[in-house]
Amino acid sequence: MQALLNDRQTICALATSAGGALGVIRVSGSDAIDIVDHAFKAPKGKSLHTLPAQTVQYGHIVDERAHPIDEVLVTCFHAPHSYTGENSVEISCHGSTYILNEVLKLLVRLGCRQAQPGEFTLRAFLNGKMDLSQAEAVADLIAATNRASAQLALGQLRGHFSGELSTLRDKLLHITSLIELELDFSDQDVTFADRQELQALAEEIRTKIASLATSFETGRAIKAGISVAIVGKTNVGKSTLLNRLLKEERAIVSDIHGTTRDVIEDTIQINGINFRFIDTAGIRKTSDEIESLGIERTYQKLTEAAVVLWVIDKAPSLSEIEEMDAHTRGKRLIVVSNKTDEQSFVFPTFSWTEQPTFVSVSAKFNTNIETLETSIYNAANIPEIHENDVVVTNVRHYEALTHALASIQRVLDGIALDLSGDLLSEDLRQCLHFLAEITGGGITSNEVLGNIFKHFCIGK
Repeated sequence: MQALLNDRQTICALATSAGGALGVIRVSGSDAIDIVDHAFKAPKGKSLHTLPAQTVQYGHIVDERAHPIDEVLVTCFHAPHSYTGENSVEISCHGSTYILNEVLKLLVRLGCRQAQPGEFTLRAFLNGKMDLSQAEAVADLIAATNRASAQLALGQLRGHFSGELSTLRDKLLHITSLIELELDFSDQDVTFADRQELQALAEEIRTKIASLATSFETGRAIKAGISVAIVGKTNVGKSTLLNRLLKEERAIVSDIHGTTRDVIEDTIQINGINFRFIDTAGIRKTSDEIESLGIERTYQKLTEAAVVLWVIDKAPSLSEIEEMDAHTRGKRLIVVSNKTDEQSFVFPTFSWTEQPTFVSVSAKFNTNIETLETSIYNAANIPEIHENDVVVTNVRHYEALTHALASIQRVLDGIALDLSGDLLSEDLRQCLHFLAEITGGGITSNEVLGNIFKHFCIGK
């Protein structure tokens, strides 16, 4: 990472996935336009330097012997008006793996270096085109698998989260400056910082930081998907239900008890949110060692799940209800009465710790599955996300917010105890430091930057 921070050599990489009809090669660095100009031939022999920035030029990429490699479109971006803040060129080629490799090898021979993962975005960060939270949003946007996670990443990329942090920073600086000004005149017994005003402002900051930190639970669920465990006795229709929810024959269905011996996982979207369904081994007493291991995993997945579907096909005993109630405390439980096409029954009266939702279905005939999907979505309790909402999805951000929250809480405690301004000032500086870590202003460790950007794909 230290080498990348100091390396300003012009870089190149394929910026699109392999196998498409077109492939875009990205070049960035002070010599980007010069290097591509040596390989590009326009119909009328125009140099790329004579073309207006951000315009597309048709032509050919040719090798050192002037043999054409491909028919291309080239777009030039002049610093600082580019993604990286450097001179940049994007070459749109045909998607042949051979052609793309030939163009990349030619660029390397002409003076480029193959870009490392995330190096284009790293340069954008280093050149002030985006802060660190926005840079991380690029990776999140690429990895987004549903509408909600893409919307959150796009909002963060546009600077919504950075804007919230900037507002907090301004307020913290205001408090800090008042207290430190007071310290400068401590020998003259001058008061610049009214303690009630400071307390109100610090409480406002604490509330906002706490709100951002609390949003991480929602953000993590949207980003990673909400886990839903399907549990119940053997042969109650769990695997059939999973297949209906996934709309494909994912799990083996059989009348033989104990068919599912391990967990089966797959993901679907409900109203733009990913749900990870886990079909588990049927719960029963068995001497089969393999099946017993599967049942152990059932209880493990039950612990990890946010939502639990308890599938039954007859009235459970009170002891079974008590056991399920104990295992699902703090989770959202949906009792799914299956095989309603065959029989109906009355669920025993029970005083639940948390009242579950009851849904009757016939997985075999696909009856009431949409109602069950709605119940699953409602059980996830995901708030409606609007375009400008800020929801924290990154563990690093959450940890920094947690530390900042502890710091501002110490400020409030110090005000209540009438501590001296120098002690308050230290905690305020700590709070500022942790918030700055999110956007990159407080990061000096190359190891931290390396850990962030190494997960990016090449070309970004």
